[in-house]
Amino acid sequence: MAQESPRNSAAEIPVTSNGEVDDTHEHGFNRDLKRSLPSGLGLSETQITSHGFDGTKEGVIEAGAYQGSPEPPLPSVMSPSRVAASRLAPQGSDLIVPAGGQKTQTKSGPVILADEIKNPAMEKLELVRKWSLNTYKCTRQIISEKLGRGSRTVDLELEAQIDILRDNKKKYENILRLAQTLSTQLFQMVHTQRQLGDAFADLSLKSLELHEEFGYNADTQKLLAKNGETLLGAINFFIASVNTLVNKTIEDTLMTVKQYETARIEYDAYRTDLEELNLGPRDANTLPKIEQSQHLFQAHKEKYDKMRNDVSIKLKFLEENKVKVLHNQLVLFHNAIAAYFAGNQKQLEQTLKQFHIKLKTPGVDAPSWLEEQ
Repeated sequence: MAQESPRNSAAEIPVTSNGEVDDTHEHGFNRDLKRSLPSGLGLSETQITSHGFDGTKEGVIEAGAYQGSPEPPLPSVMSPSRVAASRLAPQGSDLIVPAGGQKTQTKSGPVILADEIKNPAMEKLELVRKWSLNTYKCTRQIISEKLGRGSRTVDLELEAQIDILRDNKKKYENILRLAQTLSTQLFQMVHTQRQLGDAFADLSLKSLELHEEFGYNADTQKLLAKNGETLLGAINFFIASVNTLVNKTIEDTLMTVKQYETARIEYDAYRTDLEELNLGPRDANTLPKIEQSQHLFQAHKEKYDKMRNDVSIKLKFLEENKVKVLHNQLVLFHNAIAAYFAGNQKQLEQTLKQFHIKLKTPGVDAPSWLEEQ
């Protein structure tokens, strides 16, 4: 046993034992294991202890520092036996060599990847699925209500206020159309009176015999045209205020009413769905569906209550704003019409000053921002 490997003649390994070793197979394994050790570990001393199967035989192989010649050793070829390879193979599966060069043994096991990044396509598909299901239930509820088979939630007081608002909107739109027609016709009349006044003034200069008569008519027509422009300014201000009330303020409230009606349909649809599930059997398959339906019903009930509260508040503020706006505009319209047909020019001008209405002089452009400064 003094010469262990014929492949490496530069290294001699003395072997000592505590007893006679009869198991040559174990010594063969030790030799193969020694050959399989890498030469780059830089170990000064290595001990390999081998226990026999019977537990009474023990061998120790001690390896000292390298005492070979200064010539570079030949590259070693590692060819462990099948026994060494079979014993070392399970250990190599869990070895991880970091950047420092030391081998670290880790535990092998299943790798779990955290699902932190969501798939946008799956999210969009889920949104489409929810939207389709909600649309189907709402459509079924609407058809059931129109056929008289389904029940609907009704707030009698709120529904009455909404009906009155829609009816008033139609009447205000009719007033708005008539006022716009009056404004158009008055504008044409004022334009005609102005042209007629210019024609009378021209004839008064060219006809010496009828100079005074043409002059009186020219002054009268110009005065009527001036008063008509003042009345036209008051009517246009009335039209602008009513248009804002009808097409902005009331329309905004009706948009909230539409959202309230949509929330009511969704609430009734999920309420009907929950009632149908409660009437059916209760088992392991239906209980999760009932719980999910109860959760969706509660969410839509909260949305319905919120929208109903919003509509009530908007209707209250709309009524207050409508009374205030229409009161001022109706007073303006009455005073301007009465002063115009009474021929009271001062009263007509005073009415416009009362409501802070500024008339735009025909043929004069608006001042620039620099002139206003």
